[in-house]
Amino acid sequence: MDESSRLSSAARMVRNFLFGIVNKEFLTFVFFLFVSGAFWLMMALNEDVERELKIPIRLTGVPRNVVITSEVTDTLRVVVKDKGYMFLPYMYGDAIQPVVLTFKSHDKGNGRMTVSSSEMLKQVKPMLFKSTTVASVKPDRWEITYNYGESKKIPVRLKGSVVPNESYFLSSIVIEPEMVTVYASRQKLDSLRSIYTHHVRLKNLVDTVTQTVSLQTLQGVKVVPSEVKVTFCPDVLTEESVEVPVTAVNMPHGKVLRTFPSKVKVTFTTGASMFRSIQASSFSVVADYEDIMAHPSDKCKLWLKTVPHGVRNAQMEVETVDYLIEE
Repeated sequence: MDESSRLSSAARMVRNFLFGIVNKEFLTFVFFLFVSGAFWLMMALNEDVERELKIPIRLTGVPRNVVITSEVTDTLRVVVKDKGYMFLPYMYGDAIQPVVLTFKSHDKGNGRMTVSSSEMLKQVKPMLFKSTTVASVKPDRWEITYNYGESKKIPVRLKGSVVPNESYFLSSIVIEPEMVTVYASRQKLDSLRSIYTHHVRLKNLVDTVTQTVSLQTLQGVKVVPSEVKVTFCPDVLTEESVEVPVTAVNMPHGKVLRTFPSKVKVTFTTGASMFRSIQASSFSVVADYEDIMAHPSDKCKLWLKTVPHGVRNAQMEVETVDYLIEE
């Protein structure tokens, strides 16, 4: 069988299949399904409907020395009503163009720019068909605050709850950067002392964790950068002790207080990696002459006055000792 005969035979098989009794019924079903779908679509498109049009807002002509210090709303949401088929050009065409606001036209020179929704609608309505009616507009007004580069640096403070595992100690928290630049009005700049992060919550911390955390948003304030990296460094708790000399305080001239013993043991818990940096001189144990005179006794009371950073649960082995006051 030559090539043309094989093609003719294949065509006959396809034709017989397509026009078989069963397939004729199937094709008829598909035809009426298409017709009914098209009829339903025409009916739906001919009904009155409401749709929200999202129209971009563009601010142009901003001077180089102007810093916008507030969040900028970049979309005007306009709810309109019309026949369904009238929305096709809005949704799939280029009938809707951005609303353009020029800095010079709306600048009042007071660090704040406000444009009402009715003013923005003046640009929107010429883009709409005559049959389209506006039902609502959001936001009611478009507003920004700005300054001419006035700024200062302030420290970042962590806000939240960070709890290490019960066998661990939070040895350090590192914030990078520690200082950020804030742009705002002079009055707000004068009142700002620090800025906090958004709330951080960590539990059962056993390994070093680094998170990128956003800074709080303040109205009329721009923060650069707007987020920081925070590293939490836990350390294994260890119990240690040091011998700390007793120091006399509030002694009158010419008198000397001697205690027996002259040193006391102070026990404490700290991170294993921090213990090497903790010295006995970092603690201070005192005996107060005025307290001894106010409460005469065979023994004098000791006070643990100074404890270095990173030390927890510091306690003296004894709280009273024998003493002698020499002239």
